[in-house]
Amino acid sequence: MAYARHEQYLGRLQDQLEEAEFTWLLRGLRQSNPAFTRFPSWRDVIAFMRQGDSRDRRKDDVLRAIFEAHAADQNPRWRTVLLVIFWPALCSIQRQKARWDNDPEELWQNITWTFLRLVSRIDVRARPYGLVQKVFNDTVRHLWDEYRRQYARSSFETLADPSDIESLAGADDGIDYEGIGLRLAQEAETKRLRGHLEAGRISEEDYLLLIGTRVYGKSAAEYARDHGLNSELMRKRRLRAEATIRRHESLQNHVPENPPPPPFL
Repeated sequence: MAYARHEQYLGRLQDQLEEAEFTWLLRGLRQSNPAFTRFPSWRDVIAFMRQGDSRDRRKDDVLRAIFEAHAADQNPRWRTVLLVIFWPALCSIQRQKARWDNDPEELWQNITWTFLRLVSRIDVRARPYGLVQKVFNDTVRHLWDEYRRQYARSSFETLADPSDIESLAGADDGIDYEGIGLRLAQEAETKRLRGHLEAGRISEEDYLLLIGTRVYGKSAAEYARDHGLNSELMRKRRLRAEATIRRHESLQNHVPENPPPPPFL
């Protein structure tokens, strides 16, 4: 079932590449970069990137041009292109690291989130060649870092039952918004969440999710749509993060200095 949903989502992404906005991006690359003159469509780019040797220098040329264009304008459509290009690699990571998470959907969500964050800040000047392998290796490394942090947190706390978390979702968050200007309230909440992030109680992904939805008022569905993620998993992730915050604020637990290594090392 999960595999079928993934393939349906991939199909929708591939259909998006036929839209005018994506065609305009490709036209710009064809006019400015010789590596793209032989590609009449994004489907041709995808087909080229998925065949042959990942060490092919021509693939580096294609990726470098896309990364440089993304760095220049931060257009999220570039990330869609990269997600489609690397889709088989991400599926391979999910198969290889299946033991890292009992929930395949959660694992996939973490993989894609890690990948999108990585490609948003990659500096091709530091790695002129071997970009395919770099993206793959760095995605695995950052994914492992995220699961190691999750294990460190879970080693000293027991997560509440999902039904209990649901009942707490509307509870008072301890911030008095009455009589306080919206901006001051947002700053206070941001500072509070930043404290939990720096203390290692929530991940950077949790922090950004809470900032987007709790501070700036986006729904979990809106946030998920903006980042190409699953809305239900975002909602569950937010509930878990908020439950963790409440528990720490009420019980004042502390992270042990040397948590044991994850069992799958």
